[in-house]
Amino acid sequence: MIILAVESSCDESSVAIVKDGKEVLSHLVLSQIDIHQAFGGVVPEIASRNHVVHMTRLFEEALREANIKPKDLDLVAVTKGPGLIGSLLVGINAATAFAFAHELPLMGVNHLHGHIYAAGLEHEITFPALALLISGGHTELIYMKEHMSFKLLGTTQDDAVGEAYDKVARTLGLSYPGGPIVDKLAQMGEDTYHLPRPYLDRKEFHFSFSGLKSAVINIVHNAEQRGEKIDVPNMCASFQASVLDVIIEKTRLAAENLDVKQIIVSGGVAANKGLRKRIFNEIPNKEIIFPSMSYCTDNAAMIGAAAYYQYQKEGALPHYLLGGESTLSVEDEGE
Repeated sequence: MIILAVESSCDESSVAIVKDGKEVLSHLVLSQIDIHQAFGGVVPEIASRNHVVHMTRLFEEALREANIKPKDLDLVAVTKGPGLIGSLLVGINAATAFAFAHELPLMGVNHLHGHIYAAGLEHEITFPALALLISGGHTELIYMKEHMSFKLLGTTQDDAVGEAYDKVARTLGLSYPGGPIVDKLAQMGEDTYHLPRPYLDRKEFHFSFSGLKSAVINIVHNAEQRGEKIDVPNMCASFQASVLDVIIEKTRLAAENLDVKQIIVSGGVAANKGLRKRIFNEIPNKEIIFPSMSYCTDNAAMIGAAAYYQYQKEGALPHYLLGGESTLSVEDEGE
């Protein structure tokens, strides 16, 4: 089954062609990081306008790179949410027009499902599985007993982990996006600030990072008031140590309580090198899989992978049935 997939939930414009949920025939991603760096974060209106500029060209290049024609496709899949409304609508409209023009069925895919199935592009997913989804907008532990079965075990009660990384980076005067920079500096520092480990003592699977972020802000502010200098690598190391202690322990606890066979770590923060190093050492009795670095951040290949398994379960909409109560709602399904 050959699927053309579209992803535009935030600031990456991406089109991919994926065969049978595994084989990536073409994969194009245009990032807007350089554009949004000046603002210290993604500006929704600017993001959606840039999607409009590039989307048609990405469709053409994806088909050319895969060396196939629209008649060779079996399905068009597109991210339906969650994400930035304006950005999502650009991708949805483009995918709908393409499906209509070529008389192809159309499917809306949950962005979070895509992140989970990004790991399945290069690994076999073994059930029951536990998915740790960590990104700029989400921090969730999800139990999967089979394909496209998702039970939410725990989520952040405030900031997502990636959001906390970016805010700490900004507080320390580092550039956007902050996550990779904090991760890199953390490798050079030591945990000297001994920050709190929020929710670590609770035998539940929820997370909270707002208080941790505030602790960093307060230490930096107080140091500035006293004319003292913050050791930035040590602060990055301290912040990352706190985050990873909580995330890894919650994941270990859930994996053991549910006796899962595999742990899937996905989302943008899955690219964190400190996490990749520690989690294998601290949860040695479970198989742990990650997507490749190129599939951690938002991309259309992951949407094509998820769409394949979703199609096996529920089929897709004919292109002419879209509208009203369509499955292409941009609302977060809470999964």
